Amino acid sequence: MDYEDAQSLFDALSAPFAVEQIEWRVGTTNAKYRKNDSDPCKGIPLCYIDARAVMDRLDTVCGPESWANNYSPGVGGSIICNLGIRMPGGDWVWKADGAGATDVEGEKGALSDALKRSAVRWGVGRYLYDLKAPKVVLEPYGQSWKIPDAEMKKLDNLHEEFAQKAGWGMRAGIQAYKLLIGVVREFVTDQAAVVDFREKNKGMIPQLPVAMRTHLNEQLDRVGANQEGAA
Repeated sequence: MDYEDAQSLFDALSAPFAVEQIEWRVGTTNAKYRKNDSDPCKGIPLCYIDARAVMDRLDTVCGPESWANNYSPGVGGSIICNLGIRMPGGDWVWKADGAGATDVEGEKGALSDALKRSAVRWGVGRYLYDLKAPKVVLEPYGQSWKIPDAEMKKLDNLHEEFAQKAGWGMRAGIQAYKLLIGVVREFVTDQAAVVDFREKNKGMIPQLPVAMRTHLNEQLDRVGANQEGAA
């Protein structure tokens, strides 16, 4: 797919995933601290995406021909995934991250984890690091523990609510943005002011959450369009 600039490409890669594409696993538990078997086992749910979801996102946003990856040995037996993406101008940019062998799938798990971590450097699934889920009561699953189905539904709803906020930021940031956009509407009223505003804030505008930045640019573009229409 074609994007006007690198920021637009990054925004598309950073978009939250549909609930059908995310998964939950058990993180830290209190299992070894329980006094007896009647004490409930509680754990922290961790939200994640698998490597296939990452590859689907790269195929969809970049196109199958415009991304590539390769692996190299890291420190202490870890594996480095080098992930390259073709920029809108045609140049390739590479970012890398690594992972060690997992307890479940060993080297295969390391390859998948390294891919996912390198993709996070491109924004893919990065918002999940800020998603904090409350502890839940777990149920036995063989020699381990799992999240009950009823809790899974609650966690999926938690992700959906958070995904809607991810493009805008948290409540305090949203309130600050409302103040900003009010100032822009009052004082940035002609094309010259738009150009001046963008120039003075060119380092800060790209740091806004995706939805805020898009909305702000639409507001600024509208001022310019209204000026041309009036002329």
